[in-house]
Formats: sequence, C-alpha cells, structure tokens
Amino acid sequence: MRWNAALAIYVLFWVLAAFLVMPFGLRTHDDANAELVQGQVSSAPVNFNPKKVALRATLLSLLLFGAYYANYVYGWLTIESIDITRWF
Repeated sequence: MRWNAALAIYVLFWVLAAFLVMPFGLRTHDDANAELVQGQVSSAPVNFNPKKVALRATLLSLLLFGAYYANYVYGWLTIESIDITRWF
C-alpha cells in the first residue's frame, strides 16, 4: 500500500471516528441548568471541547486503521472468504 493511499484511508477513519465520539460526554443547557443566550437553541451543548473530541477521534482512528492495515497485510478477511450465496 502506498503511503498516500494509507494516509487517505486514515483520514477517512479519523472523520468517521470524530462523528462517532462527538456526542459522548456532552451536556445541554437543560442538563447543566445553565442560562441560554438570546437566540440560542436549548439543545446546544454547554461543554463542547474540540480538543477532547480530536484526541478521542485520533485514538479510535488509530485503533481502527491498525485493524484495517493488519487485515490488509495478513489477509484475515478477503472478498473470497465472504460467501454471500449461503445467505440467500
């Protein structure tokens, strides 16, 4: 696998991981009993921390990409090993 292909796949894993970890740990203004700013929706998070989201996304994407790359190198799961004819 070329390095630019690996980088592109890692970036895809990172974006997926960022969307997966983003809602964990967030609290709304109703949960935190905080004041709303004029024009602010009540479901807006009061404690959003992009650094924490980026760190969690990086750790998860490293884990996912590591599993993907190990499968690429060792060939644990291939197209030939998936027999979808038995499902129908």
